[in-house]
Amino acid sequence: MALNRLEKAQTWLFRAVTAFFFMIFQFFSTRRPADSVKKLPPVTNPLLLQSATQLAKKIRRKEVSSVEVVQAYIDRIQDVNPFVNAVVKDRFAAALQEAALVDKLIEEETGGEEVLEDRLPLLGVPLSVKESYSLQGMPLTTGLMSRRGVVASVDAPPVALLKRSGAIPLGVTNTSELCMWLESHNHLYGITCNAYDLERIPGGSSGGEGSILGAAGAVIGVGSDIGGSIRMPCFFNGIFGHKTTPGVVSSENQYPPTSGRQDEYLSCGPMCRYAEDLLPMLKIMAGPNAHMLSLNTDVNLKKLRFFSIPHDGGSAYTYPVSKELLDIQKKVVERLEADLGVKVQQVCLRELRYSFQIWDTYMGLPDHEGKPPLTFAELMGEPGRPAWALWELLKRMVGKSDHTVPAIMLALLEMTHVSKPSTFIIQQKEELQKKMDELLGTDGVLLYPSHPRVAPKHHHPLFRPFDFAYTG
Repeated sequence: MALNRLEKAQTWLFRAVTAFFFMIFQFFSTRRPADSVKKLPPVTNPLLLQSATQLAKKIRRKEVSSVEVVQAYIDRIQDVNPFVNAVVKDRFAAALQEAALVDKLIEEETGGEEVLEDRLPLLGVPLSVKESYSLQGMPLTTGLMSRRGVVASVDAPPVALLKRSGAIPLGVTNTSELCMWLESHNHLYGITCNAYDLERIPGGSSGGEGSILGAAGAVIGVGSDIGGSIRMPCFFNGIFGHKTTPGVVSSENQYPPTSGRQDEYLSCGPMCRYAEDLLPMLKIMAGPNAHMLSLNTDVNLKKLRFFSIPHDGGSAYTYPVSKELLDIQKKVVERLEADLGVKVQQVCLRELRYSFQIWDTYMGLPDHEGKPPLTFAELMGEPGRPAWALWELLKRMVGKSDHTVPAIMLALLEMTHVSKPSTFIIQQKEELQKKMDELLGTDGVLLYPSHPRVAPKHHHPLFRPFDFAYTG
């Protein structure tokens, strides 16, 4: 559906303003010569090119030891982390001790491989964990300078379940400040780079996970997603992830906590280098809630219904999807039709135009008892008083603020929010949800872009801040 005149004017004004500031940014940016851009060292150890499922099987069968696998990933992290800055705190010594115990357990096991597979499906396999999750003995700061020194005393439930299945954590990975931006950058740990192009972002907020998995420094990892924090890093780094239905995988013992109605959007899920690890990871991470999903049901792809939506229909806030990605989605449609003999139906949901406004509105709604969510300024100031956004902006101009520009801008935007949410936007959300439920049912698959373009260069999202609406 075409934009009306007011929407066209808003779109033109928004893009003109952001283009102006982007020109200024590019003028003052230092440009590195093309031959100075470094790439990651190639993968040489074949253990790094196998899925967690395959590694677990080899470890159980004593074809390789857990110590060998864990050491291979430690070596790879030490090779690539100086380039990507993805792992912000390691536990290599403890991981090697745990791997040695795994090898001893396998030597002493008398029940056979099947018993180990049933009881400990990921026995001896290394794991990376997003720093916003509690991993006992590891930092839990989410990149906030004021939380420097905060150490987790317990494991978050999904982490505990993965450890209980035999997985061995190697360390924790970088996030955006307070997990609320699509570039994984903060003043505590610095900036994380994309595994395939160091001048580009790995996404956020699970960007450290996306980067280290893409760099073959990890095989499986744990992410969380409230507006794209699993899906964008997976898309940008060429790996696999799944944002689960909220409430299936526990969100306890994460920082920051949800408040208001944000738990309707936040969910946790697996991130991994190989697609075959998604299902076994999800079974483990869901724990007692695994029965809520049909994870053991065989699916005949030829009997599914497929739909395609190439773009959001022309939001005033998001930029158009690039021709490159439109062409790729078209190729996926053609491949599905040729391989499966299905008909992929292209549909249009006009409410997707309001994706950013819907997400933004629901992030600020009070809970069902009327209690408003914590403000971003309160979270920025934790454990002290709320941050004063204007003061932080002035300090940022002279390089004295502990907070990143995106965090400050989010706090400033929060100040402009009207107290009463838009009835129109809430109606759009409810209508979109109803249409989506009716369209997909229990056997529908929807193809939709993860982002309007491939991984942007560092800091460029500041000038296209609402493109995350495709996952929001």
